Amino acid sequence: MNVTTGPNRSLAGGVKRPVPQAPPSASPKSSARGFRTRTRKACLFIVALIIGVGCRAGSFRVATYNLESYLDTATPTRAIKSAESKAKIRESIQAVGPDVLALEEVGTVSALLELRDSLKADGCDFPYWQHLSCADTNIHVALLSKFAFIASRPHTNDNYLLDGRRFHVSRGFAEVDIKVGPNYSFTLIAAHLKSKRAFGQADEAEMRFEEAKLLREKIDARLALDPNANLVVLGDFNDSKDSASIRAVIGRGKTKLVDTMPAERNGDDRQAPGARCVNWTHYYAKEDSYQRIDFVMLSRGMARTWITNETYVLTLPNWGIASDHRPLVATFDTGQK
Repeated sequence: MNVTTGPNRSLAGGVKRPVPQAPPSASPKSSARGFRTRTRKACLFIVALIIGVGCRAGSFRVATYNLESYLDTATPTRAIKSAESKAKIRESIQAVGPDVLALEEVGTVSALLELRDSLKADGCDFPYWQHLSCADTNIHVALLSKFAFIASRPHTNDNYLLDGRRFHVSRGFAEVDIKVGPNYSFTLIAAHLKSKRAFGQADEAEMRFEEAKLLREKIDARLALDPNANLVVLGDFNDSKDSASIRAVIGRGKTKLVDTMPAERNGDDRQAPGARCVNWTHYYAKEDSYQRIDFVMLSRGMARTWITNETYVLTLPNWGIASDHRPLVATFDTGQK
């Protein structure tokens, strides 16, 4: 169980891929490819403008996105991600325009770096990245960031006792301190808690609750050092807001987290009495149900800089080609114009 982190690297271990040099003259076929590439980038730029990617001066965006098995090598239970699905994921990320992105269900390090390189080719560069390797050997938690990690505390070996048996937290917890500017930094903790799929050795809800309690320990440890710390806790928590596991993560009292509750930008007035905003983040095909199981939560200190009207769940045509989850994003003001 380990963590792989990269500052502006293209391959694991820090080896950069050679940059191909353009030939002195292009063939008609390569010219056509170049035209299609430029057209695609222009389309992505237009989509970004329509959805409102541009942050106000002095602000930044943090997002979370479960990619639904972003694998470059098949496993006995999971297939390789299709090119069509990968393209839709990149389109979704471009549309959200995050500065820091927490990812769930990423395959190997090479799968993460393929996504990172593909985003860079589209004009979206994340120089800093992290990939956790934990008990679950198929899918992992990962981070992409435009800002440097000034400290990293990956939690890859946490475990708990349940019904006389010891279990490891399947995907671990990524914890990093991120410096946004000279006078602003924050801590981010990303998690992907136990799914609702049945598990023969123990009850899945009880396992998720135990993982949630361990996640809350990380939150308490950070806030014990500084109750006013800027802290973002986000990811796929695989449960609804009134569940025991989500209540455990949120906590209580002075260190209770703020649930940002992102919703669609569809014209609904969130401040209207009795407003019922559309905020589902996951589609479960087996039950034909839509739920909000992905979260962005904030400490009280972080909530002071939260821009509520620039926090939302992405709506995009044919979103399901990418994943069974939708990305959600929260925006913050650094106070630096």
